[in-house]
Amino acid sequence: MEQRRGYGDLGQEILTMIGRAGTPMTPAQARDTLYRQLAYTTVMTVMARLHDQGLLTRKRAGRALAYTILGDPAMVTAQRMRRLLDIDQDRAEVLARFVAGLNADDERLLRGLLHRITAGRGNSTSADGHGSCTGEQP
Repeated sequence: MEQRRGYGDLGQEILTMIGRAGTPMTPAQARDTLYRQLAYTTVMTVMARLHDQGLLTRKRAGRALAYTILGDPAMVTAQRMRRLLDIDQDRAEVLARFVAGLNADDERLLRGLLHRITAGRGNSTSADGHGSCTGEQP
């Protein structure tokens, strides 16, 4: 029995698939490429919601709508992450829990990226060892 996927999982898979395809896709094409057992209306609804969020653009293709990703897939994912982060008032707690859930390789990668970005901005490191990218304390 296949495990059910959440809306976010399916949305991310659709974004990735359309980004890799490089051509507009209708909900029927997306469904056939992803999971044949998904209902057409499920795929259509997810794609319409991604459009409403500004992650996909669409235009008529016969009787259907064909969707194209806005930007590269990594940028779209980053935009989604920022939107999710903006939902909660306690950004520090959300970020702390996110980082705590990273595997060692991803944590090293994130530390390296933060170091590179901070160095590129010319930001100094405070006495407590934390960078001053945002000016907020962790």
